[in-house]
Amino acid sequence: MDVDRLFAQPGFVRFWVARIASASGYQMLTVAVAWQVWDLTGSAFALGLVGLFQFLPKLALMPMAGNWADRFDRRRLVAAAQSVQLVTLLVLAVASGLGQVSLPLIFAVLLVNGVGRTFEMPTSQALLPGLVPLALLPRAVAMTASAFQVATIAAPAAAGFIYAIGPQVVYGLSALLFALAVVMIAGARPIRAQQRAPAGRSAWQNFLDGLRFIRGERAVLGAISLDMMAVLLGGATALLPIVASEILHTGAWGLGLLRSAPAVGALATSLWLARHPLERRVGPLMFGSVGLFGIATIVFGLSSELWLSLTALFVLGAADMVSMVFRGAYIQLATPDAMRGRVGAVNGLFIGASNQLGEFESGVTAAWLGTVPAIVLGGIGTLVVAALWMRLFPALAQLDRLPSGDG
Repeated sequence: MDVDRLFAQPGFVRFWVARIASASGYQMLTVAVAWQVWDLTGSAFALGLVGLFQFLPKLALMPMAGNWADRFDRRRLVAAAQSVQLVTLLVLAVASGLGQVSLPLIFAVLLVNGVGRTFEMPTSQALLPGLVPLALLPRAVAMTASAFQVATIAAPAAAGFIYAIGPQVVYGLSALLFALAVVMIAGARPIRAQQRAPAGRSAWQNFLDGLRFIRGERAVLGAISLDMMAVLLGGATALLPIVASEILHTGAWGLGLLRSAPAVGALATSLWLARHPLERRVGPLMFGSVGLFGIATIVFGLSSELWLSLTALFVLGAADMVSMVFRGAYIQLATPDAMRGRVGAVNGLFIGASNQLGEFESGVTAAWLGTVPAIVLGGIGTLVVAALWMRLFPALAQLDRLPSGDG
């Protein structure tokens, strides 16, 4: 079976374990930081700032990150980026344990942590195709996504309960997970040589090459921008502490469950896609999944019952996974290896804009209009974007099959 062949690749196995460890550490960080900021401020705007401070490094450094991913050893660069995040977690653990944590310190640490994530994301995306035969790449993307979702299920729920002991414990465990990730990724040996971008050009010039490639590939541009706009408008994760405490009347444990619910749906979908990859009508399926994401967001916004909120988030996560696996496989297969880091950097900037700026947008909108209107309007916006993008990018909407070659 193809999944068995996939896990017969030693480099991929180490990459997969590292992905579980780093994703678990990051998810535990997000729960602890969100609850700690809410405890300190009681402010929806402050929760939105959490996303903004994580996005700012992407905005400033993503061109350099993409350039480095195509010029230097990708394994070492990923390990270095994860090491930076490990250090930030240790700082938060020590500060929380000593009772010296403050909002400025949290935001400063998030900035540095964001630097690590800025370099990790495009580099790890570019590294994956070198670890497996290209025929197995769609399944590898799905299984890598499943690793992330396993982490997103278990880690937030665990962090929610462990937080009762103390946030320093959550941060300490997260640091240990990143240490494991560094060890595993350092030993992930590619099965073919990395094609490196030529030296002698500035990071910005190389980044512009990635932008030009995406602009010339209309389907790639449509896939990346659709995800950015849909999640930018429909993302409500920054508001989960408010939903948990003021609408559903639960504590940190409830926040952990809410954080985990989308990942349960996403994990089930990613495991299905690993064994049954998208082969036909991939464009219509992707747009249908974005529409379902918007509908689930609206239901979540209107819910006042924990079970209904968890169900809506489950469906939301399942729908998002279809789009995510499609985009990951399509972008990698349609891009030459020597340019994957730079295209991944552009994609990472778009994803950062959708996730972190989406959290900021949700926080600001909730501060202005209230939590429920902010979530519902975001879901409606996602539906509008999906309909508009089908008209703007008809080739993507009608796409039947994924590419099969190396860019």
